[in-house]
Amino acid sequence: MSKNQIVNKEDLVVRFAGDSGDGMQLSGTLFSDASALTGNDIATFPDYPAEIRAPHNTIAGVSGYQVHVGNHIYSSGDKCDILVAMNPASLKSNLKWAKKGATVIVDIDTFTDTALQKAGITDDPFSDEMEREYTIIKAPISSFTFRIGQSQGADKKTSDKSRNMFALGIIFFMTNHTLDLTFRYIERKFAKKPNVIMLNKAVLTEGYEYAEKLEVIHSKIVDVAKCTDMPKGRYRNITGNVATAWGLLAAAERSGRTLFLGSYPITPATDIMVELAKNKGLGARVFQAEDEIAGICSAIGASYAGALACTSTSGPGLSLKSEALGLAVMTELPLVVIDVQRGGPSTGLPTKTEQSDLVQALYGRNGEAPLVVLAASSSANCFYWAYNAAKIALEHMTPVILLTDGYLGNGSQLFRIPKVADLPSITPRLATPNDPEYRPYRRDPETLAREWALPGMEGLSHRVGGLEKCPDGPLSIDPENHALMTEMRQEKVNRVANYIPEQEVTGNPDADLLVVGWGGTSGALTLAVEELNNEGHKVAYTHFNYICPLPKNTGDILRKYKKIVVCELNKGQFLGYLRTQFPECPMRPYNKVMGLPFEVGELKDCFTKILAE
Repeated sequence: MSKNQIVNKEDLVVRFAGDSGDGMQLSGTLFSDASALTGNDIATFPDYPAEIRAPHNTIAGVSGYQVHVGNHIYSSGDKCDILVAMNPASLKSNLKWAKKGATVIVDIDTFTDTALQKAGITDDPFSDEMEREYTIIKAPISSFTFRIGQSQGADKKTSDKSRNMFALGIIFFMTNHTLDLTFRYIERKFAKKPNVIMLNKAVLTEGYEYAEKLEVIHSKIVDVAKCTDMPKGRYRNITGNVATAWGLLAAAERSGRTLFLGSYPITPATDIMVELAKNKGLGARVFQAEDEIAGICSAIGASYAGALACTSTSGPGLSLKSEALGLAVMTELPLVVIDVQRGGPSTGLPTKTEQSDLVQALYGRNGEAPLVVLAASSSANCFYWAYNAAKIALEHMTPVILLTDGYLGNGSQLFRIPKVADLPSITPRLATPNDPEYRPYRRDPETLAREWALPGMEGLSHRVGGLEKCPDGPLSIDPENHALMTEMRQEKVNRVANYIPEQEVTGNPDADLLVVGWGGTSGALTLAVEELNNEGHKVAYTHFNYICPLPKNTGDILRKYKKIVVCELNKGQFLGYLRTQFPECPMRPYNKVMGLPFEVGELKDCFTKILAE
């Protein structure tokens, strides 16, 4: 091939891997941002270590960041076309994620005897078989970076922090990118540190020029297809946690309520609290509580006072919030609970993804304590599902749990920023001051939602609390009244189904196999079904975001198919829930509990086997 021959590809997956502190998350973010700004659709998957500071050069300390770019990207991709491995441990733990024939870039300076030993590598890390299966680029990244740092008067520790920029420069050359956008980012980020700006720009340029001089790369330069039919608008690369925070801010503005978040930091949900704390100018009030219980109780107090009240957490925190959630159900106050799910039980896998909390969200309270459960399905649409959760909570006077997960919360996508005025209206069910007919549990005849009387509203003195009340408000231990109020609270949640859209089915209309998913598995499932149909199979697909209550036509859909497979990142929680309501439907599970998202390839293998039966 001639020098600098460019290969056109529909999509490309790049994976950055290195020790904690090697800057792999930043490299991945800068590459995804540059790709988005040049017209690519993107999806990312950060893969953090579970330990805060695992020993240097060990498998436990490896941090990764995968970026999938191209035209209409559904997921962060299965295996990568390019792997960057900054030390032996990252090569050993991440080579399994590289496609056969992939380009593997290593910092050869880090492959010392000590580092190899710590990574548990006893043989030659670059065997003949590996050299045949991959294109290995052994780049002297550390020594090049150190030499540049020396020339600018930087010490070794400062120079080492820029190693990721050398690797990023190689990737930019291989993907036909210019350096201008990243230069501008470096200048903004380190505006008060001119020496750091100069060093990072020099190292980035050196990496780019190193790749330009390397003959083995000249035939591997990739021009990735741009997304040509994106609607016009203002876009940004956004993580699911930031999108969730923005959705809550938009709901507060649209509803005219003050936004209050009472939370306790927990991986992987903390960034929601951090993002809202940055936006006090938009009216957000953020309270970092001393624990999970205080977080939700402060939110219930804020809801009683008339705020759009929220709390954010992950699985262990949701467990601690369960008693207070029962109080919110009993008082029938609007409350939004964001659960960014992670691997469990206990502290489990705090930096890994899982759909582990569905049963807890549905049933994890004492007594009969129904509430609404929703699930976001992409990093970008976390915005809309957070907004929707707030709308339902305020209009139906109920707590709402929104399930996202670590894959969505930490991952990112392109997001078209909407105008708040174009979003659906939100009309809180506020009581009218001096209403002589007001009663605490007087209900709307259609929704069964009670009225929200705020402290200070004239003529509306009343009592609510955790003890059972009668419809007029006084405390009641009457058996018939308790049965009536229990039924009313359940029916109120059931009637939310009258205000949500019917469930949709995509794929082949003549399919015998229906694939069912929920929450954050949407990207991989969508692509797997699409590819199988393109290959001549007949597969249909339906994805659930409304979990409780389910859309009204759910049973009609499930009864149409001879074969149904329910795919989820747990041991079958959604399948069990569906079976309780539709036991006549022939549903089977496909489960994965590894702290990792689904791969398209494994899903296609599963569906093909079912079709062949």
